[in-house]
Amino acid sequence: MSLDATDLKPQHYQTISALVYRSAGINLKQGKEALVRARLMKRLRSLGIGRVDDYLEFLESEQGRQEMALLIDAMTTNQTSFFRGMDHFGFLRDTVLPELTQPRLRFWSAACSSGEEPYSLAIILREHLPGVDRRDVRILATDISQRMLDKAGRARYSKEAVEELPSPQYRKHFILVRNGRSSAVQVGAEARELVHLAYLNLMEPWPMRGRFHVIFCRNAMIYFDRSTQQELISRFWDVLEDGGYLFVGHSEGLAAIDHRFRYVRPAVYRK
Repeated sequence: MSLDATDLKPQHYQTISALVYRSAGINLKQGKEALVRARLMKRLRSLGIGRVDDYLEFLESEQGRQEMALLIDAMTTNQTSFFRGMDHFGFLRDTVLPELTQPRLRFWSAACSSGEEPYSLAIILREHLPGVDRRDVRILATDISQRMLDKAGRARYSKEAVEELPSPQYRKHFILVRNGRSSAVQVGAEARELVHLAYLNLMEPWPMRGRFHVIFCRNAMIYFDRSTQQELISRFWDVLEDGGYLFVGHSEGLAAIDHRFRYVRPAVYRK
């Protein structure tokens, strides 16, 4: 089998873009052809398929259903870290948590990737939410990538991933473990038990019944076009408690979107 990168013709790009958009709302913008081509060729190689036409035919087949999820995974960049955007976690710690006196609290890390965000949130709650063990506190962490969810479920990360934690007290929530011939760290049980991981395509119906007090959806909407962002923000409004907070990525402000949220500070909004 031989692969020819030039086999990706404009019509192929348009077809793949339409499939990914229809399935996940992800907009493969023009100018990203080289990136799409490189990532697509990896999928073809892994399947032993030599032609893009054959791959597209496989995608549309009954056997290709799982491949669609893998293609979407390949087309997105799962880049994250513990306490990424510490100003958000600081605002959560100092302003939001003192307001949350209810016995039942629900948080959602949408597009949680490999788990660093929800586990960071769990550590903040463990350290700064009064009576966390006496209250019904849960963090829902969802992602469209099963590969990333599997990694989040293992909760094991490189030692380098925790070297620059913003507070020394947070280190107690990580345990040194052997990872083959090298060492790694694992998120401790007390933080892990607050987090429930689940697969979710944000473009599909959401099965959650209760409302959330805080939603983190950061650096996911950059993949969506304006209309998809609009729809997603409206749906977030519907599942937030009155007075609840929405955190988005710093490059994802809502200025260009029609919404009912009140601006609080950069990338933080309140219902």
